[in-house]
Amino acid sequence: MAKAIRIHETGGPEVLRLESIEVGEPGPGQARVRHTYIAVNFIDIYFRTGRYPLPLPNGIGSDAVGVVEAVGPGVKDIRVGDRVGYLIGPQGAYAQVRVMPAEVLIPLPDGVSDRTAATLMMKGMTAQYLFRQVYPLKGGETILYHAAAGGVGLIACQWARALGVTMIGTVSTDEKAAIAKANGCTHTIVTSRENIAQRVREITDGKGVPVVYDSVGKDTLEASLDSLQPRGVLVSNGTSSGPVVIDTMTLAVKGSIWVTRPAMVHYITPRSHMLAMADELFGHVEAGRIVSEPKQSFALADAGEAHRALESRATTGATVLVP
Repeated sequence: MAKAIRIHETGGPEVLRLESIEVGEPGPGQARVRHTYIAVNFIDIYFRTGRYPLPLPNGIGSDAVGVVEAVGPGVKDIRVGDRVGYLIGPQGAYAQVRVMPAEVLIPLPDGVSDRTAATLMMKGMTAQYLFRQVYPLKGGETILYHAAAGGVGLIACQWARALGVTMIGTVSTDEKAAIAKANGCTHTIVTSRENIAQRVREITDGKGVPVVYDSVGKDTLEASLDSLQPRGVLVSNGTSSGPVVIDTMTLAVKGSIWVTRPAMVHYITPRSHMLAMADELFGHVEAGRIVSEPKQSFALADAGEAHRALESRATTGATVLVP
């Protein structure tokens, strides 16, 4: 038996229950992984609250790292004892041990610790597909990135610096502004006292930016649109403040704006592509261009407290659970 967080109904953090589960042996094409660290992501809150529906009861959690304990028939490139991580597959990462499809497991290089990797699976790979695939940055651009001191944001700050990109990042406090700048964010906008679009225009000499990466959603939509150059791109990659609703005529009036709502699954498959993405990410980490460690850690049993901290914006960087 192993311990895992499960939900029987949607709602607040109190619906996260620590239960005993039967794990069993891996079947064909599967591997059993004992977790060392489990990542907490804002998408977990969407599943917990029902914004993203799940059949109930169910496990929760998208990504984790750990050690392979057993493999099933037909598994060729994953072996017992391998250190691995994952970010796609069935919900249920909030667990001590689980059986996973071997095809979603990513081997971890020796130069990347489990603790570091736990901050990179979803968050680092998100930065990769946003900056290298959704709107590929070549260097020299000036961009607007919302929530620059968040888990993905701090990795994005460093990746932008490595690419030679001028990053304007929004944050909620002066303390978070200092953290974002320390990680490579060129300019910060403190949203509690500064007008986002106005500051972007000031920083860019009135031009605006070619792309905005917006994981906040409803609360920042107008500011994002008003910060873009004509024919600029709004990458709407999250809705932490609420869903985004756009009148297409508004896009024309604002300058023939393009909008995309990317989903990781469409950028990370097939497996060969996922491994190539991970290689690029880990290469930056091993070269010291990206440094990432959890800023907050909670015991698996305290997953509800981790959710409360994340929802209240009391966190910076990555948050992990320790099973």
